Amino acid sequence: MAPERPSPAGTLHLVDASLYVFRAWHSMPDEFRDADGEPANAVHGFARFLLELLERERPRHIVVAFDEALDSCFRHAIYAPYKANRPPAPEALRRQFAHCKALAAALGLAVLADAEYEADDLIGSALAQARAHGHRGVIVSADKDLSQLLQGADEQWDFARGQRWGAAGVPARHGVRAEQIPDYLGLCGDSIDNIPGVPGIGCKTAAALLAHFGSLDALLERVEEVPYLRLRGARQAAERLRAHGEQARLCRRLATIALDAPLSPFAAPFERADADAAALDALSRTLRFGPLTRKRLYAAAGLAFAPPAAGADAWAPEPF
Repeated sequence: MAPERPSPAGTLHLVDASLYVFRAWHSMPDEFRDADGEPANAVHGFARFLLELLERERPRHIVVAFDEALDSCFRHAIYAPYKANRPPAPEALRRQFAHCKALAAALGLAVLADAEYEADDLIGSALAQARAHGHRGVIVSADKDLSQLLQGADEQWDFARGQRWGAAGVPARHGVRAEQIPDYLGLCGDSIDNIPGVPGIGCKTAAALLAHFGSLDALLERVEEVPYLRLRGARQAAERLRAHGEQARLCRRLATIALDAPLSPFAAPFERADADAAALDALSRTLRFGPLTRKRLYAAAGLAFAPPAAGADAWAPEPF
């Protein structure tokens, strides 16, 4: 379902950058190398994504959020096994993340990263600040967790699939309302993030319980009603909820996106800044971007482009 009409104050695009860096790492051939001979496929793929976004949307207000809190997030202090099922990123990919951040910054985009808060938290906090300025948000990500942030005229955009939805479209996609997603994940868990939920409570049962009770708190307060619901395994579900109610609350806390992450030195409404021509040129040379890529980068940055002289530097194959 289409969201409400955009806010007259403007739109803030919020990019879940790590998702697209990882996607490029897995999909781009490893023939792309930087000037030091190190792998550069992820940053070439990320550059393609970022250029397509900038050329299509021409955003005036935009943030690009990266995950740096892979093993130092505040959630690890709450629950040590959080995301413990994920292998660490290889060093070759970590190196490319730094290039991706530098590229976004050189283009004049607000780059958000923090050692304690994940990209989701940075996106949620930026959106909360932008709303105070009358802006709506367009969250560029396929991550279901981010749907909990949708309100009013906000949209979420699965860029790869070309799908957009607002808060009204969340139930059809996830079975619960946008604001119920943390409660939902508190019940059924999230194997991707190693959030256990309540043992034996699956996605369909969690959605059915929230449809009836409205919230996790109401469900746990009225758990004695659960055995009488027309729900398969209702009696067993009640027993599990009694035994694991506090775990459900803990898992909800893990799944709830923080809205108070530090965003300094950036502040709402995150208007795009002037590009850094020197940094963009240096990155183009280091990453061996080809002439077409360089031309598109300079155009997206609002800078004049002069092709380097023949033999001035080496170029990687064009991924476009």
